[in-house]
Amino acid sequence: MTNPTPDLLAQARAQWRWRGADRPPFAQTPAPGQTSVWDFPRPPELVREAREIVVRWGAVEVARTRGAWAVRETAHPPTFYLPLADVARTLLRPAGGGSFCEWKGPAHYWDVVDGPRCLAQVAWTYPQPLAGAEPLADCIAFYAHDLDCSVGGAPVVAQAGGFYGGWITPDLAGPFKGEPGSGAW
Repeated sequence: MTNPTPDLLAQARAQWRWRGADRPPFAQTPAPGQTSVWDFPRPPELVREAREIVVRWGAVEVARTRGAWAVRETAHPPTFYLPLADVARTLLRPAGGGSFCEWKGPAHYWDVVDGPRCLAQVAWTYPQPLAGAEPLADCIAFYAHDLDCSVGGAPVVAQAGGFYGGWITPDLAGPFKGEPGSGAW
């Protein structure tokens, strides 16, 4: 996956209407103790996550950390990037394929395997992130659809859609990108 030219990056980044400066009229009002994903900025911000994050696949613990990065972007629940040092690396296998994020750069995909069991392309990394996303170079993120994930002990609901990797926790107010009708957000 090659990096696009600066003009293509600028064009991709310019397409977004909502950038965290104001909420659209359809945004939910946060309840006490909640944060609106519509207040997250675009370009996204990287924030250290102090809460413990656990990723399990049935009885198998895939990862446990208190050193994750939360990538917070307008309209998205945070995507958590866990240090590879806190992941059971023997469960990871390169999956091939990739994609490109206009904010983070070229992504590489990973399978999670345990004996004959395999969750294909359930995780991704940014080994050579773009400027501003450098802390993600030694981290991995997981889609929560087929895994049991928690943040600070709260169970996670996977962000809707097959591409987005955000984790919805009770402290967030949406609606969230990926839900039906959210394509233009």
